[in-house]
Amino acid sequence: MKLAALLVIGLGIAWGPVSSPLAHADADPLFRLVDTAAQRLQTADPVAAVKWINGGSIEDPARVDQVLSAVGAQATASGADPVFVRQVFTDQIHATEGIEYLRFSQWKFDPATAPVAAPDLSQSRTAIDGFNHTMVSEMAAQQGVLHGPGCAVALDAARAQVTEQRHLDSLYQQALTAATTNYCS
Repeated sequence: MKLAALLVIGLGIAWGPVSSPLAHADADPLFRLVDTAAQRLQTADPVAAVKWINGGSIEDPARVDQVLSAVGAQATASGADPVFVRQVFTDQIHATEGIEYLRFSQWKFDPATAPVAAPDLSQSRTAIDGFNHTMVSEMAAQQGVLHGPGCAVALDAARAQVTEQRHLDSLYQQALTAATTNYCS
């Protein structure tokens, strides 16, 4: 019994924590990209709360144009295909809007669950801009994987790892699938 316990402890020390994002990032080249996409999706709830409280529209074409221009410019500067990057971000934005529409529907059906306070929208947008920068950097770094024959396998593995580590519910799993649908095209 003591030997088994020592073996487990020894393996834990040798391999490090099993749930470490760094370990998964090394094993799966798309992990960081997909994980950042999931983090970006998770901004949908606070952004929806701001829009709900302020009576704002879910869709914001001016902001979408601003984001797509910025990621397209970063893609060009980093050697990534700006058309590909803009398509990926269009999918990401649509998935985020989908979450926001669902939240609005839930709050309409059950007003008692609607938010009464929300964070400052500029905080969410700053976080989103940071996630965008990381995602474009990862797309540039992982071009060979994203446009290679092993992309679908790597993407499925990254989605599974992110879903498990971030404890994504069915809504966020569906949104993550929609956001990453054109990664391998």
